Order: sequence, then structure tokens, then C-alpha cells
Amino acid sequence: MAMTSHEDLAPHDERSQPWRHVAAAVGLLNASGQPTPTIFAEMTNLAVETGSVNLGQGFPDASGPQIVLDVARQAIADGVNQYPPGQGLAELRLAVAEHQRRFYGLDIDPDSEVLITTGATEALAATLLALTGPGDEVITLDPCYDAYTALIALSGARQVRVPLTPPTFDLDLDRLEQAFSDRTRIVLLNNPHNPTGTVIGRAGLTRIVELAKRFDALIVTDEVYEHLVFDDAEHTSIGQVPGAAERSITISSAGKTFSVTGWKIGWLTAPAHLRQAVQAVKQFLTFTTGAPFQPAVAAGLRLPTGDYEQIRLGLQHGRDILHDGLVTAGFESSPAAASYFCVADGRPLGFEDATELARLLPERCGVVAIPLTAFAAPEHAELYRPYLRFAFSKQDAVLQDAAERLQRLRG
Repeated sequence: MAMTSHEDLAPHDERSQPWRHVAAAVGLLNASGQPTPTIFAEMTNLAVETGSVNLGQGFPDASGPQIVLDVARQAIADGVNQYPPGQGLAELRLAVAEHQRRFYGLDIDPDSEVLITTGATEALAATLLALTGPGDEVITLDPCYDAYTALIALSGARQVRVPLTPPTFDLDLDRLEQAFSDRTRIVLLNNPHNPTGTVIGRAGLTRIVELAKRFDALIVTDEVYEHLVFDDAEHTSIGQVPGAAERSITISSAGKTFSVTGWKIGWLTAPAHLRQAVQAVKQFLTFTTGAPFQPAVAAGLRLPTGDYEQIRLGLQHGRDILHDGLVTAGFESSPAAASYFCVADGRPLGFEDATELARLLPERCGVVAIPLTAFAAPEHAELYRPYLRFAFSKQDAVLQDAAERLQRLRG
């Protein structure tokens, strides 16, 4: 979260500082009530200062498919540089609908059930601001992408976190059921899951749909890692589960699949009345989204299925390089089932506290990672205290370098 100087933020009273509510929710206030840097900023600074391999931030270090890049260049040259329609270019909305049909067998109306957004984060923001407010509860998994906490705080709703169980980070469905109440408005799922890489299967999603129906709640799924699943893992989009379509909003984006995270092109699919409600808020956030990137993303969504497989296998190969390096260095780790991230337990190396280890790693071996507690609620921090998250969305040579550096921990 970007902050100006403390003096710029100095209040006359607490009511003049609505930012404090959000900063407190995501743990960015110190004991004196002043804003503090995030662990992400701290680790990035350490990476720069020490010349470390930065595996803390989850973005690729190479661009995506050439055809996608070429279409964007051509669109700029052709003058596709002004405001596109607020709902998104018809070409991209159609490509999203085609994608949902091709991969999941879902029939989506591109004109009434698709909304193009400025990344998945805006889709989440507009959805939560449109559909929740004070008195509502939003269930999330823990640990979770930190934007969820901030956005729920902005909406005025209350976040209810259900912890995933380490070391496999499975979802305890009975515990999830206990989190539902008559105030539950939304259950927000990140599937496949960041930061743990776990995948909720069809049986689990079926139970979640049953609970949502029983409590008259909506289901919002963040599926940005939908194509980045490995080995025998399979991704089920929420709309494939019977009874889900009429009460679910499915969110995804181009950034992770096509390695263009800086483009910030996302989308959601939802029943027409829900899509319309979300667009009513989105129009006052960004109104519209990067024009020349929309036809490029449409081209990406229409790539042959074999190209998607090559993207998946390439990332899986990077996962294997990093995972092998972590295990050889003495960490306890299981291969991630999906996403950009490996989670590793530092206890076999004598570290009970991963935050302490994260701060030592740059000097000791020249690698940066993020403690899993950065994504968790304080009440669940002890569950995740020994675990670090490493990103493997990097080129093979970078990952091999990191794997070799990690061996210094054994010395």
C-alpha cells in the first residue's frame, strides 16, 4: 500500500483518517498508530541491497506468448488507444465466453454476463463494494491474498477467516461450515490458492455450494491460476458445480497465464443482475480498462489448447527446479499443486520463525522469500509461523541460481 509521509497523514482526529481502518486491517500500523512498510517492501529492499535472487514477489521475469505481444503492438499502431466501452471490448468479452465454453463447458452470454476489469483485483474490489456492506460477513480462506482483507475493510463488511491446515494446507469443510452465519453474504475462494498452491477439488466445491444455498450466500471465486495446475491436479471452475451458476461470480485475468501481469486485464462472469451491479461500481473506479491490451488478451484466450499445455509444463518445470533446491537445502516441502509458489518449512534447518529466517536468507545465501504469516490473520499466525513462500515464476537459470545459493544454508 503506497503511503505519503507521516506528516501528510497527520490527523486532527481519527475520523479524518479513513485510511487507518484499511491499514489496520492489513497490519500496516505500528504500536504508535503510524504506517509501516509491508514485509514485501522490506524483502524487496533487502534483495536490492544484497544482490539477492528475489523469489518474494509473484511475477514472471519473461514476457508471454509472442502472438499476444504482437497483437498489442499492432493495436497501438492501429490507434486502439482511446476509451473502450466500460463493459469491455466486444471482442474480448466474446473471447472470455468462448474460453469458458471450451475449458469448462459453460454457456456465458458475452453481452450480459461478462465484465472486463483492470485486473482481477479491480474485479474483486468492485464486487465486494457492490455486494457487501456494514453488517455483512465475507468468508475467506487463511492465509489469503492481502488485497482481500483491505477490500473487505473498505466495504465495511467483516472478514471471517477459515484456516487451511498445514502442512498440506487442506480445507477443513466442517470448520468452513462453522464459519457460516445468517450474516454471511459472500464466501470468497481463491482456487487455485495463493499463497499455498493448494487446489480445492470438485467434492469440496460441491459442499461449499450446498452451504451457500443453505445460508443464501454468494460465491466469489478468484481463479487467476486456473491454467497453472500441475501433475494430477485438476481445476474445477465454480460454474461447473450444479447449483453454483445462479449465485456465483467467477474472476480471472490474463496476467498469470500469459505472463503479462503489468497489463492488468481481468474479467468476471456472473448472472446478468450481478454483473450489472458490479459494473455500476466499476464505472466509478477505473471506468474502463487498457484498450490496446484487450484485443491482445482476446488472442491469448483463443490460443490452441496445446499452447496452454506448454505454458503449464514450463511453469511446472520451474517448480521442480525450485522444489528440488529447497529439499536439498534442508527445507521440508511438498511440490505445489498449482500457482506460482512453493511453501517450505524451515524447522528442519532449526528455524521456528520464518520471518526471522526470511530476514537472514539474503545475507546467508542471497535469496529472498516471504513468510507465510504475512498472508494470515494474527489469530492464525502460529499455524504458519515456520513457513516461507518462494515464487517460481522465473526463468530456469534464475531458479537454478537460487537453488544453488540455498545450499549455503547447509554449510
